[in-house]
Amino acid sequence: MTRYLLHRLPSAALVLFIASILIFAVLRLVPGDPATLLAGNDASPDSIAAIRHQLGLDRAIPVQYLSWIADVLTLDFGRSYMIGGQISDLVGRGLTNTLVLTGASMLIAVVLALTVSVSSVLWPSRWLKTLVAGANTFAISLPAFVVGPLLVLVFAVLLPVLPSGGVPPDGFIARPDIAVQYLLLPAICLALPVAAALTRFLTESLHTELTKPYVLTAQALGISHREIVTRGALRNALPTLLTVLGLQTGALLGGAVLVEAAFTWPGIGQLIEQGISRRDYPLVQVLLLLSVAVFVAIQLLTDIAHAWLDPRIRIGGKA
Repeated sequence: MTRYLLHRLPSAALVLFIASILIFAVLRLVPGDPATLLAGNDASPDSIAAIRHQLGLDRAIPVQYLSWIADVLTLDFGRSYMIGGQISDLVGRGLTNTLVLTGASMLIAVVLALTVSVSSVLWPSRWLKTLVAGANTFAISLPAFVVGPLLVLVFAVLLPVLPSGGVPPDGFIARPDIAVQYLLLPAICLALPVAAALTRFLTESLHTELTKPYVLTAQALGISHREIVTRGALRNALPTLLTVLGLQTGALLGGAVLVEAAFTWPGIGQLIEQGISRRDYPLVQVLLLLSVAVFVAIQLLTDIAHAWLDPRIRIGGKA
């Protein structure tokens, strides 16, 4: 397993390096000058030039990149010159809220996918198959900016049982019961399309496993259908589920931007939107690179878990 991990690390590092260059370059193509925004519309050219010099924007682009990436490697993210404050503090607060939201969404998605997929295989019926297919189509086809307001309309306006948005005023730990109420609607909104994708792939994997010879042998030995599904087919289908789960994690991170906006959830998504609209280069660069790093790390962990479940991958990775 260690050799397999070492075999994957160089490609992950290369992806991060290329991503850092692209992020730095693309942000410089966005119209607008941060120095002009900071100085104001009535500022003189000398004032704007002084601010550009103070921010280091008057240096050559390669020099700016090398200076920025050197600071990032030493975990010195600098200050946000538009929103204000240390970038590490802003990212820490936003990342905590986003991780709580995506973690809860992933838990809901996995529980729903396992429950629906295993149930549809254990008790196959036409009405259940139709119901699952319709629910999957509904969950995938409706975007977050439609599902979010609908959930708010139903559960916060028509049936005022849950908050319409925001985060718990006392944090997530002080009152877990209150935290769950604030977390439930945005987590469900973010989890629905992921749960639908996982359900589809897991159901197909289970049906594929049930056609294999070991299932016929188990049936000949008198093993119940329930045990074949839960102890045999489900375990062999887990590698496929993990692969799809890793891919859907990227969808969760991307969808969190819309969900955070719909439920006024102060996470990384809202922070990215504020940074881009205000031309806050240092903040946006760190946030985008962090998003790529998280995605790469999740994919790496997914591959490791997949290799742990399937020794053939580890053997191939050593070659």
